[in-house]
Amino acid sequence: MAITEGMLSPYRVLDLTNERGFICGKLLADLGADVIKIEKPGGDPARSIGPFYNDIPGPEKSLYWWAFNINKRAITLDIEGADGQAIFNRLLKKADVVLESFDPGHMEKLGLGYPALAQINPRVIMTSLSGFGQTGPYRDYKAPDIVVWALSGNAYLTGDPDRGPLSPSFPFAYIVAGAMQAAIGTMVALFHRGITGEGQWIDAAAQLSLVPFLGPEPLALWEEDETIIRRQGRLIRRYQQISAGKKAAWVDAPMLYECQDGDISFVAFAGPGMGESTAALSRWIESEGMAGETLRGVDWMEFEWQTVSQDIVDEISNDFIRFFKAHTKAELFEEAQKRDIMLYPVFTSKDLLEFDQLIDRQFWVDVEHPELRTSITYPGPFARPSETPLRKYRRAPLVGEHNEEIYLSELGLSKHDLSTLKQAKVI
Repeated sequence: MAITEGMLSPYRVLDLTNERGFICGKLLADLGADVIKIEKPGGDPARSIGPFYNDIPGPEKSLYWWAFNINKRAITLDIEGADGQAIFNRLLKKADVVLESFDPGHMEKLGLGYPALAQINPRVIMTSLSGFGQTGPYRDYKAPDIVVWALSGNAYLTGDPDRGPLSPSFPFAYIVAGAMQAAIGTMVALFHRGITGEGQWIDAAAQLSLVPFLGPEPLALWEEDETIIRRQGRLIRRYQQISAGKKAAWVDAPMLYECQDGDISFVAFAGPGMGESTAALSRWIESEGMAGETLRGVDWMEFEWQTVSQDIVDEISNDFIRFFKAHTKAELFEEAQKRDIMLYPVFTSKDLLEFDQLIDRQFWVDVEHPELRTSITYPGPFARPSETPLRKYRRAPLVGEHNEEIYLSELGLSKHDLSTLKQAKVI
């Protein structure tokens, strides 16, 4: 029978991260850990990041804050002063993990580096997330997301070949680093501690987390023949060089197509197996009288993109373009399933909320916001373990919401102590 606690329910995490590391604590909280977000007195600056609920800015209405701090508790504490550090050290004694994403060396300057923490709690795991890591010649360089994205090599491969490199519209580098390196590294360290009883320091670098996303081809092709793969917003790659006539080393064919009410994704694969999808689409286009002579003559089981000129590629692509523009996303997707065509709509947020697969799996979760007298729909669990389900969601904490709960009930401070600390701006 399934139990109600999450996988990480025995563990307590002190979360000192800024927005670079929020998702690490969120994932641990989703898995059941007691994650205590420690904010500066007055609240974390990330509470000012929009968009905002009902477009009204405020520290308790940031959708960004809500998204990345759901399931956490929160206290306010100034860890830069002696009084605040004394309280932090008391919390540390009962903590399993400390998360931080300051610039390298900042925790050491505060006297809170890993050796100092380990003296107080030898079993503690400290996870540090930064742009380039805690060592090396680039460790002290500023590392906003766009810099990390560029220096990982991914920007060079992102976008169309006739324009400059692109970066995602969201801080992808730190999302990946927080999820892959920091969160996974933390959980592996907890497993290791369960065997050895030893804590350790996890040094997670955002740049390193992105390099594997290049895949094996860019590095392998450079090693083999010093070929640099270029951006391919319209892509089907030629893997061998072709020099005869107008033939090029790359097939410039779309992967995304515009339709009546949005966009769809389709790749015109060729050859045994994969080519059947493109053949089925070609038959559909021909049945509606929209296939040109070139498309009608293609045998997709035998066709090889590498053997035709770019002019032929363009003729075929233009037939696809005209056809897709004549239909809606829903029409294309529904008929594609019937015809075994690998074609998919490009979903908007609205499409995701209405997608029957996610609804059937009860992915979307309504989370109560009592102070707003309403509930907000959030993405739900990223996995569905049969024996240790992810916890029921609760909204992100208000500024200092759990000060009394933690300082009074757990640390044993008095209300007078709390008032004094607040007046001194320690909490």
